[in-house]
Amino acid sequence: MAKYTLLIYGDAAQWEALSDEERRAKDAAHAEFRAAAGDRIIGGQELEPAPNATTLRGFVTSDGPFLETKEALGGFYSLEAADLDEVLGLAKLLPEVHDGHSAVEIRPVVDHP
Repeated sequence: MAKYTLLIYGDAAQWEALSDEERRAKDAAHAEFRAAAGDRIIGGQELEPAPNATTLRGFVTSDGPFLETKEALGGFYSLEAADLDEVLGLAKLLPEVHDGHSAVEIRPVVDHP
C-alpha cells in the first residue's frame, strides 16, 4: 500500500462566510468521505485559519502564513491506498473539489527505508 496526503486548500474568507446550512453540508460531505475511506485514513486534521500560523525561516519567526495568497491550507487527510486512482476516486467526495474557491492537492508520501 502506498501513502498519500490530501492537502485541502481554499479561500479562508469564503470558508468563514459559509452559512450554518452550508457548513453542515460540508461536514456531511466530509463524513461521507471518511465513511468511504474507512481504515485507509491514517490521519488528518482541520487547521486553524492561515492568519493564526507562525512561520520560521532561518532564525526569524513571523506571524501568519509565509505566502501571501488567497488560497491557504485548511486541512489534510493522510491515506493508505493501492494506487493514485483509488485516492482520486475517494477525493472526489470532498466538497472542496467542487467549490470554485478551493482545491485538493494529492501528494504521494516518500517511504524512507
